[in-house]
Amino acid sequence: MTGISVRAARVEDAAIVADFVHALIDELSGGKATAKQGVFDIAQALLLGADVSAAIAYAGDAPVGVITLNQCAAIYAGGKFGEISELYVRPDMRSQGVAQLLLDHAQQEARARGWARLEVGAPSQPEWHRTLNFYLRNGFDEVGPRLRRLA
Repeated sequence: MTGISVRAARVEDAAIVADFVHALIDELSGGKATAKQGVFDIAQALLLGADVSAAIAYAGDAPVGVITLNQCAAIYAGGKFGEISELYVRPDMRSQGVAQLLLDHAQQEARARGWARLEVGAPSQPEWHRTLNFYLRNGFDEVGPRLRRLA
């Protein structure tokens, strides 16, 4: 895609990352996202550490999307691996290759960190079938639903 660039996010970019993640939460929850300040505080704290990274896609000088990656570890995965925690593209920029560029960045980050795999949890189906199909087209395998339990 022409005119789109992707760069690693820095701590100074926490507000941009938080805005996109807040928009993602809001979209997935049907407008029930938590306060944006809380999302910013978490983004800023996580970007300070080594286990979470993010990248921002730009069209010119305007941010248009974000991806966040989390370093995880598991015996089944052979040690350390990456998880795509959030991937969001502004609605007016979807289907223009932005998500693909962010995913390409994640793949490069995985190689640089020595991760043997990337994992991602897709949102509930069939409502978000386009999201699942995007990942399947990009070489991800469907391995079953992801579950959670609040602590």
